[in-house]
Amino acid sequence: MALSNTQYDAIMCVYSERQNRHRREHDEHMKTAYKRIPQLSMIDKKIAEVSIAKAPAHFQGVSDSTDLSEIIQELSDQRKILLVQHGFPEDYLDMKYDCHLCKDTGYHDNQKCFCFKKAEIELLYDQSNIRDILREENFEHCNLSYYSKDLKNQATQMSSYETARLTFKRCHQFVMNFDSSFENLFFYGDTGVGKTFFSHCIAKELIDRSYCVIYFTAFDLFDLFARNTFSTTSEAREVHNSIFDCDLLILDDLGTELTNSFVSSQLFLCINERMLRKKSTIISTNLSLNKFAETYSERTFSRISSNYTMIKLFGNDIRIQKKLMEVQDEESGI
Repeated sequence: MALSNTQYDAIMCVYSERQNRHRREHDEHMKTAYKRIPQLSMIDKKIAEVSIAKAPAHFQGVSDSTDLSEIIQELSDQRKILLVQHGFPEDYLDMKYDCHLCKDTGYHDNQKCFCFKKAEIELLYDQSNIRDILREENFEHCNLSYYSKDLKNQATQMSSYETARLTFKRCHQFVMNFDSSFENLFFYGDTGVGKTFFSHCIAKELIDRSYCVIYFTAFDLFDLFARNTFSTTSEAREVHNSIFDCDLLILDDLGTELTNSFVSSQLFLCINERMLRKKSTIISTNLSLNKFAETYSERTFSRISSNYTMIKLFGNDIRIQKKLMEVQDEESGI
């Protein structure tokens, strides 16, 4: 989910506004301090003169015998003392930044700064509307009472409730171990049994921990691949790099898209590339395991089954249960 030129410009515009705001604040501080403490102007002028004198020796790699660095430090200390004596903080004349690492440029050591990546994620999530979803679909709002204690999986002899409770714990462990272990999850089961919900729970926790999480429905992901696979533009390359290199990719509702040879090949490419890069992926599908293998090839299924934790959820459709409860509440209110 790479940024378009418009999205990139929007983020850089925010950085430009921050820089301009801090420059204005700095200029105002300078005017205020110089007016109340005239000596500051002379000290700053002297610091500038010494810094200029020090520059040639620095660029030539020559040690400065006059120790101009000590002179600058002494002048800076005088500056701080004067500020404090007149009721200002000692850093009153220092340039302020929202991010001290990149100094509000968005880049640090020629790489996107942490704050830029955060802004990038927030922008992408705002535009995908998943931020609003995560306010409701997270661990705090998980209600296991929708899962039956009587309905059992004949293969495991575990009830729907026990399975959901175990899944809840596994998802928590996935989050807690995310930084130290490489793991992938494969949720499968009927519609409305919580596959997407648990994916959202994990996404919310990892985003709050500043990890790069990208969410796609299967339809949207393969549509994006179709539009960029045969493109040689830098934007197309960035699209693929973002999908392959984000900390966690969530691929939801796999099997609802129109499946063909292109989709199958792109799915294998995606999961294989992310595994090679040790980047975690969560997949959810309504398909049974046999149907999944038929749809996407034995090779793809083999790669997933041997590298993903397979979690089957089952039970009554939670969406229908919620809707019925809403209707009952409305009727009781009448």
